[in-house]
Amino acid sequence: MNRPAAFLADPPQSAGVTAAYEDDLTSDGYVNNLTRVWCWRPDVLASFQTLRADLLAASGLSPREVAVLVAATAAALGDAYCALAWGARLAELSDEASAASVLRGSDGVLSERENALAAWARQVVQDPNATTEGHVARLREAGLHDREIFEATTWIAFRLAFSTVNDALGARPDPQLAERAPRLVREAVTYGRPVQADTSAPADSAPAGPVTG
Repeated sequence: MNRPAAFLADPPQSAGVTAAYEDDLTSDGYVNNLTRVWCWRPDVLASFQTLRADLLAASGLSPREVAVLVAATAAALGDAYCALAWGARLAELSDEASAASVLRGSDGVLSERENALAAWARQVVQDPNATTEGHVARLREAGLHDREIFEATTWIAFRLAFSTVNDALGARPDPQLAERAPRLVREAVTYGRPVQADTSAPADSAPAGPVTG
């Protein structure tokens, strides 16, 4: 028997749920498993999305730096869902090998700023109480000013909150997401919850993406 897409049932229909589902259908062509989880409180989902957008609207961080932050955060947390999504995004903005390296926790493949941000994300995820002035000094040496350091840290925290809800409630990566991710990205994501089985595929077909969790 196939495991469920998440531990919670689908939420009851409402205007907010319908709007969230339609947004997914417009952007992705399907309703994401994580959206079904968050739509138990679609108002909270909308507020969270707005808050994240506000943070990035006037940020000095580039789209590629944001992708590095999220990919490194997801990898350090062991979150397959966001690792596949943002690993694919980072691959678009750089290349497959660089994205896969970040997802495996390696440095040295991107710019000095990006490598510093990836290292900071791992530190914040693993033990925020162990950060030192030296860690922050490294960010400054890589060219980040204090506002950008605050923005990066807040963005990591936002992503941690989002991933924690998804992972704790069993939201499994969508088969469409895994299928669209570059091969090197899929191969790098060996952690987290397994990709949901594609019910449209033959029963003996192996799902793409991570198989552990």
